[in-house]
Amino acid sequence: MPETVETVFANVVRRNPGEPEFHQAVREVLESIGPALARHPEYAHAQIIERICEPERQIIFRVPWEDDRGRVRVNRGFRVEFNSALGPFKGGLRFHPSVYLGIVKFLGFEQIFKNALTGLPIGGGKGGSDFDPKGHSDREVMRFCQSFMTELYRHIGAQTDVPAGDIGVGGREIGYLFGQYKRITNRYESGVLTGKGLSYGGAQVRREATGYGAVFFAAEMLKQSGDSLEGKRVVVSGSGNVAIYAIEKVHQLGGTVVACSDSDGYVLDEEGIDLELLRELKEERRVRLDNYVKHAPRAVAVAGRSVWEVPCELALPCATQNEIGGAEAAALVAGGCVAVVEGANMPTTPEAVRILAGAGVRFAPGKAANAGGVAVSGMEMQQNASRDSWTFARSEQRLRETMRDIHDRCWATAEEYGLPGDYVAGANINGFRRVAEAMLAHGLI
Repeated sequence: MPETVETVFANVVRRNPGEPEFHQAVREVLESIGPALARHPEYAHAQIIERICEPERQIIFRVPWEDDRGRVRVNRGFRVEFNSALGPFKGGLRFHPSVYLGIVKFLGFEQIFKNALTGLPIGGGKGGSDFDPKGHSDREVMRFCQSFMTELYRHIGAQTDVPAGDIGVGGREIGYLFGQYKRITNRYESGVLTGKGLSYGGAQVRREATGYGAVFFAAEMLKQSGDSLEGKRVVVSGSGNVAIYAIEKVHQLGGTVVACSDSDGYVLDEEGIDLELLRELKEERRVRLDNYVKHAPRAVAVAGRSVWEVPCELALPCATQNEIGGAEAAALVAGGCVAVVEGANMPTTPEAVRILAGAGVRFAPGKAANAGGVAVSGMEMQQNASRDSWTFARSEQRLRETMRDIHDRCWATAEEYGLPGDYVAGANINGFRRVAEAMLAHGLI
């Protein structure tokens, strides 16, 4: 990084102590945008970098709720409204024990550039809680969501901040949150949340969007080098929403996903992951992945090991941040991997990215490759605003076109700045430049 940018980063670390994920996300962007800063000195003059690294608003609140035994529990809620230069804050809510302010800030910072890459008029934000829906009854989850929204409602709105789902926040949780917002405000404001059920203003393909979008991006990457998904051996990490729909789309496009994982280990099925069985286990029964082998004896369950030890040509990390470190990257290279496409947010460490780049493995960062979720959320906002509803086919086609446009934008920007094939630089420079221009136009706000 240029010396002036190093100074900015040092200030970010000083002002945000104990938040390594946020520091990592900021460094990854700042290391890429040097060419843009050299070409646009006005960005430095207006302190764009300093301003973009500081959230516009950080909200932390108490979430008391009652469990089924009548015991009062207390969790902590967060919403970081990071940057609204392009439009209302937009980003998911994550309910997971690992959530703290640093995680929310890293996710919100990434969201600024991800949303900018879609071309939609939406800013970046993120939120959540250290509450874990796993192991709780529907009634407990409902009471938690109602308490969470009782505080959050005053900070959000269709023209202000539009949350969506993330890890731990699916259709059930969005429904409870929306119901409480409607009760408190006495308004049927469909556009205040995205990821809603189809019966009350949700969008077709929203559930599938992140997984589908990552695979569409992978297909464009392979196409750029004269290749395709046809016949590819693929490994996917995770077994939640993103992973399930990534697996589905890989199979539809001619590839074979041979392994997927959860926090206990992974399952290897050389015939290809049985998608219906995986859905039953994870979406209906909500049990651990090792139950897969009870219904598919041909498969092997491997406990406590990384799924990245399985040889593959395409890797789709769809679980969580920093799941591919140096050792995992080296294993992927040794296993013949030609491309890594991030379906999760920042699942690859800087060391791993360097190892992959050194071996010539193509790499797509999450802010580009997993932007399908927010892209379809933007389409849901559009449909809510016009009281319209699109078909599945129309929505999927729009998603495919959006992911192709994001790919082409990243590729072209990298070429423009003398970094051909560097999707990280292309994504960061393109997203940063769009937000910076809007911030310049708005003046000192």
